[in-house]
Amino acid sequence: MQSGEIIRIRHWKGDYYQIAFYAPEICRTARPGQFVHVKIANLEAHILRRPFSINDVDPESGALIVTCKVVGAGTAALAQLAPGTVCGVMGPLGNGYAVPDDDEIPVMIAGGYGAAAMYLVAKRAKHPGILLLGARSAADLILDEEYRKLGCEVRIATNDGSAGRKGLVTALLEEVLQSSAAPRCRFYACGPTPMLLAAGRMLLAAGRGDAELSLDQHMCCGVGACFACVVKVRDGESWRYSRSCKEGPVYPASEVYYGD
Repeated sequence: MQSGEIIRIRHWKGDYYQIAFYAPEICRTARPGQFVHVKIANLEAHILRRPFSINDVDPESGALIVTCKVVGAGTAALAQLAPGTVCGVMGPLGNGYAVPDDDEIPVMIAGGYGAAAMYLVAKRAKHPGILLLGARSAADLILDEEYRKLGCEVRIATNDGSAGRKGLVTALLEEVLQSSAAPRCRFYACGPTPMLLAAGRMLLAAGRGDAELSLDQHMCCGVGACFACVVKVRDGESWRYSRSCKEGPVYPASEVYYGD
């Protein structure tokens, strides 16, 4: 674990924040879809680190960027820390996404701030990608403008219809799978588990078992020792438990266990 001084904290909207740490060693080796484990300063009563997907890295400045939503005491405390505060940052951890081949178009299926985990995929791809962004409402949409700045096409679906199409992000995925561009696409997904399982089933049915899903789970150690973050994956005709912090969080859609 290395120290990570907070460079800046940006308030996106509502409960969403972006935090930049000075962590040059992590920046040099981080891959899309990996995560860091953060020991939040001034939170002595809570000994566990918090996992955050790596949103972006700037190797030149050493800035490691994560995006989080305030959901409890740890993230609430992190969002209020002042620049200059030093936290413990461990990473990069986990198995990440594969960068698209030079002739592939990345299609990123995101639920809410799941868009943060796939941003480096879009940034490192040779061709502008397609972001399929789903959320409960417009208030939960973040990073869409950042993807547009990379040249990505952004398609939005919200449950209440307050932005984009009313409905689920899987409806947008179905359109891409039926389009003429589908054979050139490589698919990635990150978001709530029900969304991931629904998208994974659709991708498998379309013969896209190479699509990659990030199965984020609550984590304790972050290095595969405690087995608190296990997920079910296929094992022949049955299934087995896999440590999402070590073998994951990214898995091919063909390896995910869908319960059927």
